Amino acid sequence: MLIAILAISLLAAAFGLLLGYASIRFRVEGDPVVEKVDALLPQTQCGQCGFPGCHPYAEAIARGEAEINRCPPGGESTMVALADLLGRDPMALEEGDDLGPKVAKINEETCIGCTLCIQACPVDAILGAAKQMHTVIASECTGCELCLAPCPVECITMTPIGESPRTWKWPYPENRPEARDRELVHG
Repeated sequence: MLIAILAISLLAAAFGLLLGYASIRFRVEGDPVVEKVDALLPQTQCGQCGFPGCHPYAEAIARGEAEINRCPPGGESTMVALADLLGRDPMALEEGDDLGPKVAKINEETCIGCTLCIQACPVDAILGAAKQMHTVIASECTGCELCLAPCPVECITMTPIGESPRTWKWPYPENRPEARDRELVHG
């Protein structure tokens, strides 16, 4: 019995030393720029940028294969922080065919309380319990639309966030048609 315990202890120590050596010898260095970019992204893993998650998007930004304006959940503040980090010029957020940011809204009369939307939400913006109605915390919702597909009764809709003094942004000069018209007349 004592010999078995001693043999297993020696094997454990040998494998521990081997693993320790391998971790030092075959260490994989990560790109520090990718790590810094990834730290600035919101980590919602929503895929709105066209990449499967925030880390692949950060890798593409660091390689120069993607623009810094493709993260709707991060918004303008993330885009400006990425521009500062990478020494690039800030640019307008890329918007798809939709008309600006949206937030999920649950029709509480048709909600059956299946909790599939809660499980799909990457930012925990949906409240509810099994077999009870659910609701969305609008201030936490990033508009990623990941809750739409799992809902079996299709009671979730995406509604545009209305423009208010809190959400309004100054337009960029190249986006204002009247400024271009004035340049053509006076220029």
